[in-house]
Amino acid sequence: MTDGPASASAVAAEPVVLVVEDDPSIRDALRRLFATVGRTVLTFGSAAELLESEFPDVPSCLVLDIRLPGRSGLDLQAELAKAGVRIPIVFMTGHGDIPITVRAMKAGAADFLAKPFRDQDMLDAVTAAIEQDSRRRMDERAIRLLEDRYSVLTPREREVMALATRGLMNKQIAWKLGLSEITVKIHRGHVMKKMQARSLAELVRMADSLGVRPTDTA
Repeated sequence: MTDGPASASAVAAEPVVLVVEDDPSIRDALRRLFATVGRTVLTFGSAAELLESEFPDVPSCLVLDIRLPGRSGLDLQAELAKAGVRIPIVFMTGHGDIPITVRAMKAGAADFLAKPFRDQDMLDAVTAAIEQDSRRRMDERAIRLLEDRYSVLTPREREVMALATRGLMNKQIAWKLGLSEITVKIHRGHVMKKMQARSLAELVRMADSLGVRPTDTA
């Protein structure tokens, strides 16, 4: 793998470690380290090089030097957050002062390693960061699936779902919405089928994940 920007299309559909470090010897050392455990690695000499590249759409983490030419690691962290790029960051620095560490961690850094660090500490930090990104991606896919299901509900079915997951019985929902109890029962059955919920408890969890609240109803 050569230094510099690389397209995501050049990367296999497996976890990727992105390294931003201006010292070529450290970049090479990190590439070799991650290669020993079979990690795919993309390396960059500056924040600008990274930003010119396409982020791979797979579980990833960013190993980032805190002090870089041009944009600093903290500047890049802030820029990525502003752009909505949610990639876990493992910071590394030869200047491990507490204020910088606190600032990075408060901004959401996954970990912070002071140079020189043990190889195993770096490998452990990267593994944890990639697992974190994998969980986030799975959670986001699950939410998108629920949103797709919810999108096919009619406005009335959404009202029934909001009230049913609040704990109201069919007759209470019927009274609130001015419907017959049998009509509510039919709507409720449609909701369960369209949302693919096997139980009311599961439907309640879905509603919570989607942010469906009783205030959604009239």
